Amino acid sequence: MSQPTSHAKTHKFATLTALAAACTMVLSVPVMAATPDATAEAAVNASAPSAIDSSKRVIRRAQSNTAIGSAQPNASGATASDQESTSQTAATPVQSTPFTPVVPVTQKPTGAIQVYQRGPMSSTGVDISRGQLTNIPAPQVRISDISFVPTKLIPQTKGGVDKLDVSLLDDFIEDVSPNARHYPPNFPNRTQRHYTREKIKVMAEWIEPYANDPDASYEVLLRAARLNGMGRNLDLGSDFAVRAGQYVDRAIKAKPDSGEANFLYGMMLSEGGGFKEGQKYLDKAVNLGYTEAEQSLAQSDLLSDRRGEALDRLRRLEQQVPDNAIIRQQIKLVEDGKYYIWDLPAPYINVKPST
Repeated sequence: MSQPTSHAKTHKFATLTALAAACTMVLSVPVMAATPDATAEAAVNASAPSAIDSSKRVIRRAQSNTAIGSAQPNASGATASDQESTSQTAATPVQSTPFTPVVPVTQKPTGAIQVYQRGPMSSTGVDISRGQLTNIPAPQVRISDISFVPTKLIPQTKGGVDKLDVSLLDDFIEDVSPNARHYPPNFPNRTQRHYTREKIKVMAEWIEPYANDPDASYEVLLRAARLNGMGRNLDLGSDFAVRAGQYVDRAIKAKPDSGEANFLYGMMLSEGGGFKEGQKYLDKAVNLGYTEAEQSLAQSDLLSDRRGEALDRLRRLEQQVPDNAIIRQQIKLVEDGKYYIWDLPAPYINVKPST
């Protein structure tokens, strides 16, 4: 009766032993897979310099074939370093650590490392046609209709030695004056009107600190007045109208016998509705030989319901300057019953967006 009982106990003991061994093998697999390959990581760090960017991420450079040749997988899908790590782990007692799955790397960078090298520097920039962009044709550029803007320097302050380069400013004012000097402004299309408005904003902002200087020169004040006056005509806001009046008033005080300053002030006042206030400045500009002031007086006569006086004034002016084709067009406008002598066909101007 005792032998069967002993045999049953021996069988149960063998079964438990086999079950424990199987559990040990199962638990050892994730541990071996999760064990880091310290040798391979050290080799990568040694061959791939790293850097840390502003977000604290580690950036590594791709390895060449020679750097990763020793870590190629064998037929079973494991690298030599993986096999070595597995054998070492198998001999190590199993520790109860949390299981962490590892995603195997299926692809590794191949090919030689390509690092951009700066080309030779010259006065015209980097030469990209020598080895940097292979198999890409170099751009071909042709330049035509070359024009030059004459350099224009003006004193920054009264009696000062510092100069301001107003070459581009004067060139812009000369181009857009036929379109925006008088009210209402006249442009051939909305695009040119928009570009002119945006450029006036930029240039008025540039010259404003110099014009606000209590010791600003007459030349600076006159240009600031012209820019802001055109901004007022283009409905850029009341600030442009206020600044234009302030700058031209200071310009007249700095040079009372300036025909252009007196004309600008009289034109701004009369075209803004102040016919009587502007007439004395326009009359003075006429006496100083400023032809355009006479045209502004004719405009004031026309808006004051004195059409006959406006027409007589323009006809006398035509005899004085017979080569002025604009005056003949203005006479035709008045004869046709129009009220704005500057409502002429708008000349095309080449105004580009501000940069």
